[in-house]
Amino acid sequence: MNRIKILSLQLMIVVCPFIKAGNYTSQNVIYYSADKSLHFGATLTIPEKVKKPAVVVLVTGTYPQNRDCVMAGHKMFAEIADYLSSRGIAVLRSDDRGVGQSNGVYETSTTADFADDVLSAVAYLKTRKDINVHEIGLLGHSEGGAVISIAASKSKDVAFMISMAGLATEGLASLIRQNEDLVNAANIPDYDKKRSNDINNRMFQVAYKYADSDSLEAKLNETYTEWKVKDDAYFKTLNIEFDHFRFPIYSYVNQAKGAWYRFFIRYNPAIYLSKVNIPVLALNGEKDVMVACKPSLDNWKRYLSHNKDVTVVPLPGLNHLFLPCTKGTPDEYATIKAPISKDALEIIYRWIKKRI
Repeated sequence: MNRIKILSLQLMIVVCPFIKAGNYTSQNVIYYSADKSLHFGATLTIPEKVKKPAVVVLVTGTYPQNRDCVMAGHKMFAEIADYLSSRGIAVLRSDDRGVGQSNGVYETSTTADFADDVLSAVAYLKTRKDINVHEIGLLGHSEGGAVISIAASKSKDVAFMISMAGLATEGLASLIRQNEDLVNAANIPDYDKKRSNDINNRMFQVAYKYADSDSLEAKLNETYTEWKVKDDAYFKTLNIEFDHFRFPIYSYVNQAKGAWYRFFIRYNPAIYLSKVNIPVLALNGEKDVMVACKPSLDNWKRYLSHNKDVTVVPLPGLNHLFLPCTKGTPDEYATIKAPISKDALEIIYRWIKKRI
């Protein structure tokens, strides 16, 4: 019987020498893609008193980020690396494509491309003599959950994986749910919430249908034009003088016709997670409006039902960045002064320690 636990809570260039930080050392390195066309700037933190420690590769979510994964002033990955490495687990965190010391173009890359980047990190770690090459794990945040799912499905060198608010939902469904949650939490009139959800859903469905078609841009503009006629008629029935609602049609179409969006909206986690048979830990904050907690954790269980070692953890009072919050919405992130939840970090640490 499957055991699913639900808890209540290649080539290296040294850029700088090892720097001691507490009871671990920190080294900036550069590694390369298999064809050497890409290089990635990264920081590897290694515990001092552990011989050949296990290592975790940290994988960012949507939008280009540096190795510390700085969001709204919070250095999420730097905090995770410090916590784990000070407790005996090595951590590799990298600049995304086109950020910091990494080259490449993030904007023209897809989730599948980012999975290849992760496998480049794994290949690099296998060349190291100071870590356990049989205990390389992946930790992905948000879209990073999809990235590590793809990577783990393609490699026998991944020993375990951890999702922090990681995507385990079909791309279309995740976009619909995320935008509805954000709209419904917004401080706007109910009629504007209705209009926003209506046009979002229409555009998402069309983007999904024509994701592989050259006519995607035309179909999206056509859909918007048809909706605008109906929406103008609807707004007149409200007898409101000024209409403040605007749908960003130009920026949306530019995003939707790009390679990342076309892949993402068709993303199907079942294809990849069905091939994953390593230990998996999935955590979500219960107040996360970017990746809804219960549906996300339910999907990790559903798509990994064949897997004998899956642990899912809902964490009360935490948002998408695993910070204590009131609303859970992105506008609140910068106002939160607390660090990442120690409960979340301790759960991750103890889960890893039991499996290495």
